[in-house]
Amino acid sequence: MDHTHDPDLTSWVESANAPGCDFPIQNLPFGIFREKRRSKRSSEKPRGGVAIGDQILDLAALGLKTGPTLNGLAAQGRPAWKKLRKELSKSLSDPKKKKPLSRYLLPMKQAEMFLPVSVGDYSDFFAGIHHATNTGRMFRPDNPLLPNYKWVPIGYHGRASSIVVSGTPVKRPSGQLKPADAPAPFFAASKRLDYECELGLVIGPGNALGKRIPVDKALDHVFGVVLLNDWSARDIQAWEYVPLGPFLAKSFATTISPWVVTLEALEPFRCSAFERAAEDPRPLPYLFHEQDQLHGGYDITVEMHLKTPKLASPHRLSRGSFRDSYWTPAQIVAHQSSNGCNLQSGDLLGSGTLSGATPDAFGSLLELSSGGKSPLTLPSGETRSFLEDGDEVIERGYCENRNARRIGFGEARGKIVKNS
Repeated sequence: MDHTHDPDLTSWVESANAPGCDFPIQNLPFGIFREKRRSKRSSEKPRGGVAIGDQILDLAALGLKTGPTLNGLAAQGRPAWKKLRKELSKSLSDPKKKKPLSRYLLPMKQAEMFLPVSVGDYSDFFAGIHHATNTGRMFRPDNPLLPNYKWVPIGYHGRASSIVVSGTPVKRPSGQLKPADAPAPFFAASKRLDYECELGLVIGPGNALGKRIPVDKALDHVFGVVLLNDWSARDIQAWEYVPLGPFLAKSFATTISPWVVTLEALEPFRCSAFERAAEDPRPLPYLFHEQDQLHGGYDITVEMHLKTPKLASPHRLSRGSFRDSYWTPAQIVAHQSSNGCNLQSGDLLGSGTLSGATPDAFGSLLELSSGGKSPLTLPSGETRSFLEDGDEVIERGYCENRNARRIGFGEARGKIVKNS
């Protein structure tokens, strides 16, 4: 760590110093924005910015041209990211810079946000061991985890084209449904629409085809982290899942937050890897490094909130943590590239659902409602087993400890709309 992590450091942007602020000067996440269109003739193009308090600093203030994506910045690598972070921290903490830089600030409420990177490829992992155990128990009560789970980071290739930024409406998907008592499948709108509380790793420099990334170098290829909601149509999934896994049940939308929180900002919140049971296998050599076991985890809290038309304010459904990921970010990146798969700047790797060991930390409605058998009762008196049209799901994330300034990830939100 360095002076940019000093918990006592303040900014001349006063809102960044407020207690509980997601974007203090110790965070400095990157995103793509433009001022909200005032008319159809507005021609302002999306460009790179950094979140500070309730404002966005245009990276043009430092002479950088980044629009319309952050892929170029992500490709530059860790030395460039560290240098830029130090320059931003110095500029936003020096009162002498207030006058010349203030004209590059835009209030967040006046900004339109875009996907921070152009996502060429998207893989989603299954690293949350409690989620894997909970869902496995529904179908295999005596053997919830399949034999390979503790040996290999399980994942599937998702659909990059349907990744959307926070605030984008999510149309209820249709597909083939086959209830247990139906003689044949039929095509209809999903009735068991769900969310999955995840984090996404945004790839930085990447690797050449045929050249794997060693686990001890893997974090050099991670630009940062976003919130990720892997929307799931459970009834479509149940019918199509065998034998090749997720397909149309997952490809209709994946929501991510607009701000990329860098690994540099997350440095104060590193922790040990998930503590495996004594009888669990040791990771194979390509997935094992002593320092990664000691410091490769991240203490990131994730919450899921639900806002229905009848609820006056969002209701928190769960609070979990990335500490419950069975695999570290370095192991996920190392495994994805272990066969020579070439990762490219802007690629996205999802963590898988981050559920905890207790019901208040379950990261999906499938778990919270026991597969729909035990509906949740909301403060409004409504019940939910799965999502209904008009429901809005809001994912939030943050890091905090006694030795560092709290930082946040903002939100990843999406409202379910009827697919006419």
